[in-house]
Amino acid sequence: MSAAGGRNAVLAVVVVMAVTVSWWALAFWPVGPGGPEWVLRTRDVCFGARGDELPSAVGWLLLVGQPVGMLLLVTVVWGTELRAGLASATTHAGGQMMAGVVLAMMAAGLSGIAARVRDIGREPFAVRPVDLATRLTRVNDPAPRWALTDQMGRTVTLDQFRGRPVLVAFVYAHCETVCPRIVSDMLTARQAAGPAPAVVLFVTLDPWRDTPSRLPAIAKLWGLTGEAYVLSGEPDAVERALSAWRVPRARNTRTGDISHPSVIYVLAPDGRIAYVVSGNAEVIAAALSAL
Repeated sequence: MSAAGGRNAVLAVVVVMAVTVSWWALAFWPVGPGGPEWVLRTRDVCFGARGDELPSAVGWLLLVGQPVGMLLLVTVVWGTELRAGLASATTHAGGQMMAGVVLAMMAAGLSGIAARVRDIGREPFAVRPVDLATRLTRVNDPAPRWALTDQMGRTVTLDQFRGRPVLVAFVYAHCETVCPRIVSDMLTARQAAGPAPAVVLFVTLDPWRDTPSRLPAIAKLWGLTGEAYVLSGEPDAVERALSAWRVPRARNTRTGDISHPSVIYVLAPDGRIAYVVSGNAEVIAAALSAL
């Protein structure tokens, strides 16, 4: 057993703890719905951040299980070296200071998480939808047109919904991460809109698997009722619509999975795109109320 091996084992533990604290800061640092877009999207993709800004069950498992698993791995692989490295480090003032700093960081992180969970309902940005509406930026862009097929086999265009607010999102049925949340949030926001709910349109990102014949099963799976439609068509037609809307997407040819942002388009009754939002049902409802 070498001294270098002990130092490497201790360094590995320090790196794991530093990365863990960084993850905790990314997942729990209060930013609110109006915070930096990259932070909100990263939280959504990595931790499944819910409407209350806290991680989903999978996110909690990642934030807790990953560092614990890494520390166990280091202990199993470098157990002897780690014990010797820690014993050597704590005999020196520099090592003791480093150990104190690392433990203080972990304690501060855990305390911050506990306070965040306790006080989540009292955050200054936890306001009513009408207050959230003041934070939205009006876009007022023309909405590109399409002619796609819904779950009842009918051709659907945007023109037929003139005079009504419309919610549009681009999702696909095989998605198990972002898409189910988008669907849930849009349907919840529509229900919260009151007696004149918006039309909800889900355009598939995967026309090769989400074919028109499969749309009734997808609509049932997603619980689409009333004026909520899932749209598909020939792959070329769907791809043209996606390109016209400038939807970022990248398909994994091996798995078929599609990487895409969590974005909802809110169309005003005049048919123009009023808002483009990335947030929970409360933010979507706020955009609807601001039309």
